[in-house]
This record gives sequence, structure tokens and C-alpha cells, in this order.
Amino acid sequence: MTVCQALAKGSFGDAFSWLGMHQIAIQHKAALVVRAVLPGALAVWVVDRKKGNTVAQLHPVAGAEPLFAGRIGRRVKPFAYQLKVRYPDAELLLDDPYACPSQLDERDTYLFCEGRQQQAWQFLGANWRECDGMTGVLFCVWAPNARAVSVVGDFNYWDGCRHSMRFHPGSGIWEIFIPGLQGGEHYKYAIQTMNGDWQHKADPCARAMEPPPHNASRVPFDEQWSWRDANWMQARVQQPWHKSPMSIYEVHLGSWRRQGADGRDYLSYDALIAQLVPYVQEMGFTHVELMPLSEYPFDGSWGYQPVGLYAPTYRFGSAAGLKSLVDAFHQAGIGVLLDWVPAHFPKDPHGLARFDGTCLYEHEDPRRGSHPDWDTLIYNYGRKEVQSFLLSNACYWLQEFHIDGLRLDAVSSMLYLDYSRQPGEWVPNQYGGRENLDAIALLQEINTRLYSRYPGIVMIAEESTAWDGVSREVGHGGLGFGFKWNMGWMHDTLSYISRDPVHRSYHHHEMTFSLVYAYTEEFILSLSHDEVVHGKRALLEKIPGDDWQKFATLRAYYGFMWAHPGKQLLFMGNEFAQRHEWQHDYSLDWHLLQYTPHQQLQGWVKDLNQCYRQYPALWQRDGDSSGFCWLDCTDAADSVLAFCRFDDDGNVLVAVCNFTPAVREGYRIGLPKAGRYVELLNSDSHFYGGSDVGNGAGVNAEHVPWQGMQYSAMVTLPPLATVYFHWQGRV
Repeated sequence: MTVCQALAKGSFGDAFSWLGMHQIAIQHKAALVVRAVLPGALAVWVVDRKKGNTVAQLHPVAGAEPLFAGRIGRRVKPFAYQLKVRYPDAELLLDDPYACPSQLDERDTYLFCEGRQQQAWQFLGANWRECDGMTGVLFCVWAPNARAVSVVGDFNYWDGCRHSMRFHPGSGIWEIFIPGLQGGEHYKYAIQTMNGDWQHKADPCARAMEPPPHNASRVPFDEQWSWRDANWMQARVQQPWHKSPMSIYEVHLGSWRRQGADGRDYLSYDALIAQLVPYVQEMGFTHVELMPLSEYPFDGSWGYQPVGLYAPTYRFGSAAGLKSLVDAFHQAGIGVLLDWVPAHFPKDPHGLARFDGTCLYEHEDPRRGSHPDWDTLIYNYGRKEVQSFLLSNACYWLQEFHIDGLRLDAVSSMLYLDYSRQPGEWVPNQYGGRENLDAIALLQEINTRLYSRYPGIVMIAEESTAWDGVSREVGHGGLGFGFKWNMGWMHDTLSYISRDPVHRSYHHHEMTFSLVYAYTEEFILSLSHDEVVHGKRALLEKIPGDDWQKFATLRAYYGFMWAHPGKQLLFMGNEFAQRHEWQHDYSLDWHLLQYTPHQQLQGWVKDLNQCYRQYPALWQRDGDSSGFCWLDCTDAADSVLAFCRFDDDGNVLVAVCNFTPAVREGYRIGLPKAGRYVELLNSDSHFYGGSDVGNGAGVNAEHVPWQGMQYSAMVTLPPLATVYFHWQGRV
């Protein structure tokens, strides 16, 4: 195949060296030639852009149609031009993409190849640019092992020969600037692999994609967003989250609430602003955590198998709509966390898998590049360009959408080479160990750079093993996260409340063991979506007994959780005791709030959040053992737990939990200070559906040493309840 024939088919890897206007030598004299691939054209002329006059006609190249070529008279210096093209039904004046020089910045590509690029979306993907007075879109894609790459889309009839891209061998990036495009147009990359096959791939850095079952990328609209959250963003920089209240409401936007005649339509971002924002504010949560919003083709993945890591999902509206939602949360004083998935990606043929015909984003060895649990692919964390791709994506969400922090999904699967693998199914690292050194280095790099670049954010790890130092600073050998989900606390305590009260005394350690390691990390106590799906039952239905016992136990459990060292996370629906397991394609059962017990539990969570935010003892020293003291952790026979929380000013909050249905009158608890202790909250109050057993206005500390304290008091412990006492000072 000749060069001209390859150009005509879009399979010539160096199209820019031939197409467009070029100065050539003919019989030792300089001349200008213009070449263009224009399928369907009947005639083509070159027009001087400044003067508007026709300067030459291009003619079909024999045997290489639809390639046109021609000389420009006596002119020898390149000039700005357009192409006048006659088609059977129209005559058009077109800007030639091959008239523009490269739009790539060498510094950007250098950092990308070094694994240190933090802004890759600003040149990779589809970005609006101006070139020689022309407005258009710069398309860039990394495909170092491709023989040829073209942009195909609505604007060129999905014809791979019309817009062959320029290759940069040093970086492996292909680019082309196409003038005159509109926002919203669909496109893909037509990639010819080294064996000559063609495949169409969605743009890895696309900032919009069309809804499934289709899978094209979309040109973003050229729009600017005016943020109104300056006060929040400025205050965030100064916020020490480890010593601040964090009560997080985890939300799946697709099923929090639905609308429409059949109740199956998603809420738009505007509807979420009107409904979700005030609800979270009324409930008193400090943050929302949104399950993944990067584009995903399968609803049942809940977003945890993203195929468009830079594309906010179409389901609720545009990227501008998502920004407006975050803006509204911030103006309401609520932080926004986002689930982020750098652990794996799906095998969809239009996605990243074997992107240029080779294992580009994934590790080539299936023992390191394929995930056995989820039938997905694992990023090649040791490849510099992949590091830049992931680092930039984290920056993208924090920078473009003002997200306040990322919760990294499935971190354990990143850390261990033998995760979910049998002997012989994994390859040890260079030192013979099972640690994934490339992934560890990447996590450390991402956390270090994000905390430096975006002050006031939080980085959270979903990590379920005993890995040491997840939330320790990188400089001290840690992974550099701000927080780690306390999965051990979750498993132990849910196991405990799932037992009949008569058996709980034999499993008392399940409620106390978390304090053995509570200060090894900065923890978030998480009751997430994973605990209410796949046959695990809703929280309320895990608890044995009749409805009174179920609701009372759940209230007592939440009281224990909010007083326990660590921040809190509660999945949507748990605040009003959803009875069914969570289903991603249905709304929460909001109709349950017509029933008093569900209203009362919702009121309890609201009051817990209000109390939590009001009393620093519950959060100010979460990561400091001096902020906590057991009063009694050994009363297994009565299933009673009692402990103190302290703030920096010496104020005391005492929490006492009774996980049996028996009322315990005259129960003595130790107290750290003399004076009056008011009953601050009581989950057995009739306001919350309890039996109204309590301690009235409170108790006075007596000078009777007890439980290692100088003072003590006789209290009444309500059945299946948690009671908070707050020290009011000396009487």
C-alpha cells in the first residue's frame, strides 16, 4: 500500500507530515502543496483566509480516492487558508484541521510520562482550544503501541479516514485539533493495532459519555461555572478534621429517592438540591459521602466498575448540575466526599482493556492484572503514565467539582498481591513478599500530593486488614490517608447486636475489642451500604426480638456508636430503620415514616447528631487515648458498657449502655469529677419510643471511689438503651 492509499484509508501513522499545507522542493525550487482527505467531495479549492480569494484547485489522487492534492501557484510561504468543498448537495467552506501546528505542551507530556502529571484532563481527552483564530476541540489520547489513530464521531460520519491524528513518539500521545465542533457531539477513537485490526474505543479522559447501552464519548460543552462556596472553601483550609465533628451520611444518588408516575425515575440534580440538601442539613450530618459518580455502564455495579473515570454519570444531569449540587451542600455547611475507584476497571470492549491492542492500563501478567473476585482488570501501578492518569483523576474531582475528600474503594485489594488468590495464582514482589510495592508507592504519592495541593481535604481508605499505618504520614512510613474505615468494629458490633440478649454476655468482647486498637489509626466507624445487601438484611432486621426490642436495640447501638472514639458513617435509610435490604434500582422506603417507631428512630439520629456537634468531648480527641476512659468494660453478665469521653477543656461526657431488656436500678458507675451530671440523652425516652425509664434531671457524684474513679453515683439503666450524662460542674 502506498502512502497516498494509506492516507486515504486513515491508516498512515504520520498523517500530519503529508496532509495540510507543506513546503516542498520541485526541481530544486520551493513550492507549496495542499493535501486533504475529503470523502464524497466532487471538487476542492484552496481559499486564502485573509483575502477570501481562491488560489488553487485540488484534484483527486488516482488510486487513492478520496485524497485530493494540488500546488499553490507561485506562492512558497505557508499562509492561512480554508478549503471550499463541493458536495452533491452543498458547497461548504471548511477549516482544515491539518493547518494547525501541535497544541501539546512539552512540559505536560514530560510530566505525564514521568508519572507526576496532576492535570492530565486539561490536555488529554477533548478540550476546547483556539488556533490561528479558529475555535475547536483538541483531541488527545495516549496509545503508544497503535499503528494509526483517528477521531470518529457525529461530525465526520464515523469515518476513520477523515481525521487521522498526529503521533508524538516520545510520549505515545496522538492529537488533532478539529475546528468548528459543537458541544455534546459523540465521538470515539478508531485505533489500528500493530496486527492491523481496527477497534473503536471510548476516550479514557472523556468528560461526558452517552447513556448505556451506547458507549460513545461526548464533547463537553464550553461553559464556565461560577462557584458560590468561597466561604466554605476558605474555612475548609483551616479545619483540622481529626479534631472536628464528622458525621457522614452515605448516599447512593440513584436510589435515595426516585420520582415519576411509577417511581422509577432518577431525581435530577435540581431535585436533589431541593430535597437531599435540606434533609441532610435537618438531620445534622456534617458530610455526605456519594457513592461513585464516574460513568459506569451497569447499574448493578453501583458505580464501582467505572468505565469513564473522568465523566460524571449522565443519570442525574450534566457536570454543571453536579457542581451545583456540591455548591448547594457547601452553602448549607455540609462537606461532600466522593467514592473513588482506582483499584480496578471493567473489561468492557469500548473501555481501557487492551486499549491500543496491548495491555496499556492493566498489568500484562493476569496474576497481577486480573481481579478474580470481580472479573475486572487491575491497573498497572508501576507504569508512569498510568500513575499520571490516576493522580490526575483524583485531582480532577477535587479541583473541578470542589469535592472535599475521596474515599478509596477496595484498598486492601491494591495492597496485597495475593488478595483473593490461592498459592500459585500470584507473583511475589522483588523481595519475595506479598505486598504490592507499586500500588503502595502510588497511594503514598497520591495522598502526599493531594494533601499538599488541596488543603483541608480528607483522604479515606476502605481497608479491611491489619495493615500497619494506613492513616500514618508517609514520612513516618504510612500510606498517608487521613482516615481508615474501622471494618473490625463494624463486624464485631453487628455480630453482637444480632445475638439474642440472653447470649450477649458470652460475646461481650465484641463490643470492647475495638478499644484495643482504637488509637492505631484515625478511624471512621462505618455502617455502609455493604452491610445491608446480598442477604445480610437491613440493620433493624439483624436484631432478634419483637419490634420494640429491635428499635430499642438499634437506638442503643447508635448511641454507643456516636459516643465511641472515631468519626461516624451511616448509610441512607438506616437513620429511619429501613426494613428491606437496600435495592439500587428502587427508592428508599420513605413511606415507613408514616409509622411512629420509624419517625422516632429518625428523631433519635437527629438528636444524636445535634448532641455530637455540640459537645467536643465526642470528637475533639478521637485519635488520643487520653480522650477516652473505660468505667466498666467487664460487666459481661449484665451486658453493660460504661465509659467517659473528655475534651481539651476537661469537660466530661459519660456514656452507659445496657444491651439487655432488664431495667437496672441502683447501678453504680464511677465518675471522674465531683458535681452534677445531667442526663443529656436517653434512647429509652418516650420521645424515641422507649419506656421512659431514666434519671430525671440527672445525678450527683458521691465521694465513693468506684471503677478506678474517686467519685461515683447510683443510676438507673433503662432496658436496651444508651444514656449520656454530661458533667455540669460542682454543685
